[in-house]
Amino acid sequence: MIEKILASVAAFIISVISSMGYGGIVLLMAIESACIPLPSEVIMPFAGYLVFKGEMTLWGIALAGAIGCVLGSIPAYYVGMFGGRPLAEKYGKYVLISKHDLDMADRWFEKHGDIIIFIARLLPAVRTFIAFPAGVARMNMTKFIAYTFVGSLIWCWVLGYAGMKFGQHWEDLKVYFHEFHYVIIGIGVIFVVWYVRRHFKNEQRE
Repeated sequence: MIEKILASVAAFIISVISSMGYGGIVLLMAIESACIPLPSEVIMPFAGYLVFKGEMTLWGIALAGAIGCVLGSIPAYYVGMFGGRPLAEKYGKYVLISKHDLDMADRWFEKHGDIIIFIARLLPAVRTFIAFPAGVARMNMTKFIAYTFVGSLIWCWVLGYAGMKFGQHWEDLKVYFHEFHYVIIGIGVIFVVWYVRRHFKNEQRE
């Protein structure tokens, strides 16, 4: 059952990008960066596949993804700034952010300072909720946006490049897979299942 739901989410991502182009990438990456677990590991590789097909450019999708990350991170930042840790703990569970996740983000932020915003944007899962502690700490907004944009640009470029290279070798790989779309959906299902399992394990531990 859950696999069907997750496959539908991945299919939705593919549909949005196919119909809206760069704007769809901005929208989807904004949702992901607003602490909603919509996997960039599906969004950007599929966009990269469209680069291979000649429908987009690699730097174009990376830029769109980075802009979306900034737009989505700003609301999460302000939730942390005005609502503080209690609000994040109260409502974080509804978007699969556990107390363990918030504790980890707080520790990293306290230990490494502002630069952790840049580093976290290059890490799966963590990148989704790192804006909360930045807001709680009232990090300088200009630095927050700059670190978010640069880190996200690298992340989106790498994932997009991976999708593009996969597309280039599709003729060799299609013997093993029927449609590239289903491969992307499969990757998304694996990632989201891992993310959900990780969340509930953290909840049980707490």
